[in-house]
Amino acid sequence: MSPRKRLWRIWAALGSMRMEGKLFIVFLLLITLPLSFIGYISYSNYSRSIEEKTIVYSTKMLENMMVRVDDYIEDMIRISSIPAYQNDIKQNLILSNSYYEKRQQTSIDNSNQVPDDFDLLLLIQRGIEGNISFINTIKRGANSVYIFDQFGNGYYSTAGGGIRLNVKESYEKWRELINTSGGEARLFSTQKYTSNLQSIKYAFTVVRKVIDKSLKPIGMIAVDANISVIEDQMSELDKVTNGKSVIIDELGNVVYDSDKQRMATNIMSDPTVAQAKGTRGSFYFERDGVNRLYIYTTSPNTKWKVMTSIPDSELTKDAVVIRNVTWIATIITIIVALFISVVFSFALTNPLRKMMRLMKNVQEGDFNVQFQVKYRDEVGQLGNQFNRMIVRIDHLIQDIYLMETKKKEAELHALQSQINPHFMYNTLESIRMAAELNDDQIAADMIAILGKLLRYSISDLHEEVTLENEVLHMRNYVEMLNYRYPNRFHLETHITDDMLKYPMIKLVLQPIVENAIYHGMDDNKASMRIVMSSERTPHGVLLRIKDDGLGMDEDTLDRLNRSLAGSEEAVVKRKSGGIGLKNVNERIKLHYGNAYGLKVTSERGKGTEVILQFPL
Repeated sequence: MSPRKRLWRIWAALGSMRMEGKLFIVFLLLITLPLSFIGYISYSNYSRSIEEKTIVYSTKMLENMMVRVDDYIEDMIRISSIPAYQNDIKQNLILSNSYYEKRQQTSIDNSNQVPDDFDLLLLIQRGIEGNISFINTIKRGANSVYIFDQFGNGYYSTAGGGIRLNVKESYEKWRELINTSGGEARLFSTQKYTSNLQSIKYAFTVVRKVIDKSLKPIGMIAVDANISVIEDQMSELDKVTNGKSVIIDELGNVVYDSDKQRMATNIMSDPTVAQAKGTRGSFYFERDGVNRLYIYTTSPNTKWKVMTSIPDSELTKDAVVIRNVTWIATIITIIVALFISVVFSFALTNPLRKMMRLMKNVQEGDFNVQFQVKYRDEVGQLGNQFNRMIVRIDHLIQDIYLMETKKKEAELHALQSQINPHFMYNTLESIRMAAELNDDQIAADMIAILGKLLRYSISDLHEEVTLENEVLHMRNYVEMLNYRYPNRFHLETHITDDMLKYPMIKLVLQPIVENAIYHGMDDNKASMRIVMSSERTPHGVLLRIKDDGLGMDEDTLDRLNRSLAGSEEAVVKRKSGGIGLKNVNERIKLHYGNAYGLKVTSERGKGTEVILQFPL
């Protein structure tokens, strides 16, 4: 089906709806569309406003947090420069370098190794570690400070615990990365290590060369900052945003991760890192089936990038509450408004429905109706006009009824004058022939039956009789004919008991039987069988009279049925002058209406069936 036809069908269906339905649809559209549109716009604007404010607020928090981290790292850098101003540290480093240089030289020149000078080593260690303890008290969180001489010998304090077990391995990495740094401090991203307390820890480190007055490197200092100094601030951020955060350096190494799953790993290949272009911004990305808002900013000092991801459900949580409240209020408003509209539409259309019922009563013939006019609006004016129209129609129908009654009486009298002489002529002829042939009791019986027939037919034609009376009259007629033609006609009746009392007009069955006998009798057959039956249908009562006579050809049958239907062109001429079926048909139509009457079916050589239709 094409879209145009489908649209036309929908439009036709809407046009066929009752007035209440049309008004309900109009009110529904007028109420729901604006409210739904306003609710959608409000929700969209509120969601967008929350997103924008969240981005601005979160970005500000990230920047403030990074400022604090930068300040902390700046303090670490300052701490790393303390050995440059502490002569004790530099002197001890020079002693350590001199001692180990001599030992190295001695081991090369002689095969015998010089024994260790424990007193000197203890002096150097105590001097440097004392200064380290002082440095540890300066800044909270710098929980581990390592000082190395040029030969990689490390000095550190174990008082606070958390010392790396892989100090040698860490020293090699730090020395390799600061070889070309001069005297500037270098910041190293978070590393994972095992402490001397056998616990896994994470720390980021500031490393700097220790230089003497002649700008010659004499050692190296490494300041470890426990990741907890960042964790406190990041936990506060995650608590406010209900999200997860991560800090990465320029190479994609993870400095801090809220889930602790990616600490000290490289995530440069992560798609969210690839999308975080520039120094600051935001974007949406779906991960594990959850849509998240990513907000990021970059430290101008360390170039570390901090990124927080907020689930879309958390972001729009307040907006969803507002949306649900709005929709509930909208639905309640719609229900109340629709209830009012339904009441209003029924109040508006109720007078029209009453007028439709009155019109239906008028259509069924009841003109004793009147529309009660309560108001002088359009419906009230229409009701006044309706009442006037009904009165006028009633007067016209009364006039027409009187005219038609007079006309029917004239036609009935004419028909009766046609039927009675014809019937009496045939009957008297039968008695005459019987008297000539049988000078006995048969003539008396025939005269008795004739009396019954005459008495029945000559009485008031307007009198209603029962189907049982008509069947008895028909039997008397067939019995009279059997005196004339002994055992020539056999009449069978199949009528239910409830149909015997059916009221009807007189003289409708006998003329049909007479027509069947005189126009359908087959001389080649010894007898003629006539069967009558009754049938009650939802639309009326059917009486069937069927014979096994000569029947009719299709052309004659067609002309007969058209004549019974009232066609002036189709005139069926009979040997008896045209009375019989046509007269009975006209009487039924005059008495009951044009919807009722006769219908004939026939087949040449097999017989004819006449169907009489009466109202229930």
